[in-house]
Amino acid sequence: MSRIRKAALVAAGIVSLSSLIFAGAAQAAVTVFGGDFAQACYQAAKNGLSRDENIEDCNRAISTEQLEGHDLAGTYVNRGALYLAQHHWAWAHDDFQQALMIEPKLGEARVNLGAAEIGMRENRQGVDDITAGLALGSQEPEKAYYNRALGYENLGDETDAYYDYLKASQLKPDWADPRNELVRFSVKPAQ
Repeated sequence: MSRIRKAALVAAGIVSLSSLIFAGAAQAAVTVFGGDFAQACYQAAKNGLSRDENIEDCNRAISTEQLEGHDLAGTYVNRGALYLAQHHWAWAHDDFQQALMIEPKLGEARVNLGAAEIGMRENRQGVDDITAGLALGSQEPEKAYYNRALGYENLGDETDAYYDYLKASQLKPDWADPRNELVRFSVKPAQ
C-alpha cells in the first residue's frame, strides 16, 4: 500500500448520502443513431434535461422507432439517465437492467445501474456495479468515480470516497461538484 494510501483520511462534516446524491449525482448518456425521438432522448440525457416531455421522447423512441442493438440499449440508458435526474431510482434501475440484457458489455448502463442502486441505498451493489462499468469503459468516467465516491462514503469508507472524488476532479478539473466534496476532507499523515 502506498504511503499516500496509508494516510488517514478524516471527513470533515460528513453529509448524509441523501443530501449528496440529490445534490450532485451524475448520469452518463449513450450516443444513439436512431430516429428523431431517439435523438431527442439522447440530447436530453446528454444535456441534463429531465422534463416529462423528454422522457416521453424516449418512450416514443422505444415504442415506435425501429431501434435495435446498441441504439435500443442506448435509448434505455438515456431514458434511465433522465429518471436518475428525477430521482426515480427504481425506474432508472429497470431501464439500465433492460439495456444490459440487450448489450451486456455497455459500460454506461452498468455505471448508471450502480448510481441507481446507490440512490436506492444498495450501496455495496452500487459500488460493485460502478467498478464493473468502469472496467467495461465509460465515456464519462469522472461521473462514475463521483457516484462511486457517494457509495463509498455512505458505506463509511472515507478513504476510497476521497480518492474517487479526487479522480473525478482530476478527470474533469472544471467540474465543481467533486472539488466541493473534496473540501470536506483533510489528510493527516499516518502515525
